[in-house]
Amino acid sequence: MEDQIKGRLGGADGYDIRCVIDGDTIKGRAGGKLHGKDIELEITERGVQGTVGAESVKIELTEGELRGNVGSQKLTLRGVDRVTGFMGEPIVGWNIVAQQQGENLQGQLGSTILGRPFELKLGSAPGWVGALVAVVAFYALEPRASLSR
Repeated sequence: MEDQIKGRLGGADGYDIRCVIDGDTIKGRAGGKLHGKDIELEITERGVQGTVGAESVKIELTEGELRGNVGSQKLTLRGVDRVTGFMGEPIVGWNIVAQQQGENLQGQLGSTILGRPFELKLGSAPGWVGALVAVVAFYALEPRASLSR
C-alpha cells in the first residue's frame, strides 16, 4: 500500500513537505531543491527510526508515549488523532499540538507568535505519523529548532 503525506510547515514563508508511505516506510523531502532535507523513517515494532538529512531519528514507544531523539533534540509525542508533545529541553524547547480531522492534520510547533503552524494531508496515515513528519522537518530546516547542535 502506498500513500502520501504532503503539506506545508510555516505558512507562506515556510516549507513544503512531501512524503510517500509504503508499508512501514516513510520517504520524502522537506523543503525545496536548494534548501531541503531528505526524510527516511521506518515504523518498527518498538517505535520509529531513520534519518533526516545526516541526522538520526530514534524514537521508542514507552508507557504510551513516543520518546527519543530527533538529531540532538529530545522528543516526546502522545496521542493518535490529537497529538501533543515537546521537543528539546524544558527551558529551550518547542511545544507540539496537532489535531486530525479526516485526512487533514493541523498543528503548531512552538508558541503562536514564534512557532510554526503546519497543515498536512495524511491520506490514510494516523495523525501521530503526520505530527512526527512535521517535527522532523522542523528540526531539519529551522536553525532555531536545533540550538544545541
